[in-house]
Amino acid sequence: MSEMAHGITTGAVARRLGVSPTTVRSWDQRYGIGPAVRANGRHRRWSPADVAMLEEMCRLTASGVPPAEAARAAQRERPATDTAEPEATAGPITTPEPQEPTEAAPPGKTRRAGPGSGLPLGDVRHECRGLARAAVRLDGPAMEGLLQEVLAKYGLVTAWEEIMAPTLHAVGRKWESSDDRYVEVEHLLSWHISTALRRAAVTGPATASSAAPVVLACVPAEQHTLPLEALAAGLTEQGLPTRMFGAAVPAEALDAAVRRSGPAAVALWSQARSTANHSLARHVAGTAFGVLGARTAPLVLLAGPGWLGRTPAPGMVRPTGLREAIGVISRLYGEPAGRAAG
Repeated sequence: MSEMAHGITTGAVARRLGVSPTTVRSWDQRYGIGPAVRANGRHRRWSPADVAMLEEMCRLTASGVPPAEAARAAQRERPATDTAEPEATAGPITTPEPQEPTEAAPPGKTRRAGPGSGLPLGDVRHECRGLARAAVRLDGPAMEGLLQEVLAKYGLVTAWEEIMAPTLHAVGRKWESSDDRYVEVEHLLSWHISTALRRAAVTGPATASSAAPVVLACVPAEQHTLPLEALAAGLTEQGLPTRMFGAAVPAEALDAAVRRSGPAAVALWSQARSTANHSLARHVAGTAFGVLGARTAPLVLLAGPGWLGRTPAPGMVRPTGLREAIGVISRLYGEPAGRAAG
């Protein structure tokens, strides 16, 4: 008789679904979405019907349905005709696998696991929770589909501010508080968000090729590019021309890029105060170009938390978020936003 006829172990079913064994066990413990029969009355052995139920659970949670609700719906979908019971001697006896550590509950209270696969999400859109669950499961296709869906439904700015960024921050906080675990989750999530943002930038409306562009660059030693990629996509959505130079742009290269492209604005991203280069920002703001008698200098956007703590110098602004940054730059091109001046 086949392995599936007798039921498969938690580790095997987790591999089939692309999730961790801990996730499968936690669904059983928290929501009662476990196998109908257990080998020796204790060890989980998953039948084809059980696996189908878990597949539905994965599908629902990836779409943003809360786990408890998804579990109830998945249990209703369990095929009633599957009556094969695993034999006590079928396959090797499984040993309990270690559970993920959880935070201690306050005295006198029972800790309830919140939705979002243990990530500190707070009060967010249900799509944010779906993206977090897909990320923790390392479910690339689910992340890609959900990101395309939210970009189409909400637009770039809302999708970034209310879904993508909160999920990234939650993964980052989990990583910092869990002894370097979840690094693979952050890397995969960042990759898929970057892919979605670049796709949005490529498929945006045509820009006026004769208009002065917006230069986007991370300051030297700064590797965080996703916020700049979101800004590039948002500007493209408005029909504004951009030039993205990416992470850790050397000062000499940034100076050359500004002088050669003659931008209307330069967005400099700094994630931490240790990378914020105020002398470089002043240099860029003072870089003049154009014909004699009509020389201009770009507006410099000090983007990112690294610039906090100082009042922006003349020729600089410090936007508080993506929406404000797009608004500031759009006004440079005239109204309505999205129509670049020739």
